[in-house]
Amino acid sequence: MGFSLTLSHAIIVIASVTMASAFSAYTIYNGNLVQNEVIYGVREAKTRLHMRLEIVYATVENSTSPSHFVIYVKNVGSISLKNYTYLDVYAGEYGMGQLYGYNQSAGAGSGDFSLTDASGDGVWDPRETVVIRAYPTSEVEGMTFEARVVPFGGIGSSYLFPAPP
Repeated sequence: MGFSLTLSHAIIVIASVTMASAFSAYTIYNGNLVQNEVIYGVREAKTRLHMRLEIVYATVENSTSPSHFVIYVKNVGSISLKNYTYLDVYAGEYGMGQLYGYNQSAGAGSGDFSLTDASGDGVWDPRETVVIRAYPTSEVEGMTFEARVVPFGGIGSSYLFPAPP
């Protein structure tokens, strides 16, 4: 009985070590998954904090028919923007803003917006102010207007302004 008892103990020890190793590997794997999720979340939050826009002035321009909105926006973050198709621009009467899509050749009545950066290089650098012209499809009416600019994955800005005299 001595040999079979020793063999039984050896099998039990080997099985215990194998199960402990499997459990340890599983725990480490799940720990790495959690760590990767946390790192990704922190990276996304960091990007949001570094991509910030601030509307400094907005008005209604009556030189076209229908009138259009002119919005001056400053990049107060630390990341340059190059692709304006993911920039959401809303403008209109307070509480009833219309979403405008990016089109560099947008014009009166198109329902789109165009963007011109100060340096003219097509890149919206940090500390640079751009002029956004949002062209509604119908005449602009109302007493109080709102403009909102929101970058994809960043922090946007809202601005309330009165109708021109």
